[in-house]
Amino acid sequence: MGLGTVFLSELLGTGILLLLGAGVVANVLLTKSKGFDGGWLLINFGWGLAVFAGVYIAYKSGAHLNPAVTVGILTSGASEFAPGVPVTAGSTLVYFAGEILGAFLGAVLAWLAYKPHFDETPDEGLKLAVFSTGPAIRSYAWNLVCEIIGTFVLVFVVLALGKTPTQLGPLAVAMLVVGIGASLGGPTGYAINPARDLGPRIAHAILPLSYKGTDGEAVGKKDSDWSYAWVPVVGPLLGGALAGVVSALAF
Repeated sequence: MGLGTVFLSELLGTGILLLLGAGVVANVLLTKSKGFDGGWLLINFGWGLAVFAGVYIAYKSGAHLNPAVTVGILTSGASEFAPGVPVTAGSTLVYFAGEILGAFLGAVLAWLAYKPHFDETPDEGLKLAVFSTGPAIRSYAWNLVCEIIGTFVLVFVVLALGKTPTQLGPLAVAMLVVGIGASLGGPTGYAINPARDLGPRIAHAILPLSYKGTDGEAVGKKDSDWSYAWVPVVGPLLGGALAGVVSALAF
């Protein structure tokens, strides 16, 4: 399989993942949405189904959809990322590029779908939350630990599923993501995917999001919270790498 096919597959799969994932967050958080205040479990299940759809779309490339998964496969000692795609520095970068760009584009599409609701929502933090994760209690070290643990669970179980076919396919991964969100998502919003956070955060920084006061005039300065942005990138990469190493010993 050519690397161009890998790139397109990961771009489309991760794009669908973020369109539906960011979309469910927008549905729950943004003003006047029909799903407004739908709750944490709606977000959990929305993200799980987003993964379900993305995995099917990106089947040709092995449906990593996540640089942490790519890194986990790399550190597990595997010779291929997917059938016909050898593990090399070049193929690794192609996966990363497709995943991050796909996440960016998916977030932009979610913004388009909810544009009037973004305009009606006065809370800057809620708008940012559609695009990227943030901690419930800001403590960079502990936030990092949470992301490492959550991503370890994701990648370790995904690698185990590859060794022990269950016939559940993408559904197993989807339910795993729901479970991680329900059990481990509270402290940081469970990025567990560097592309999921970085690509949409870049979109947030670029898109013309306005913040209006009570008089309707634009006020304030858009803040993409770049001081926190390293946590949902570094944490998942470390968690994915650790999961690959442990899986090589365990399976």
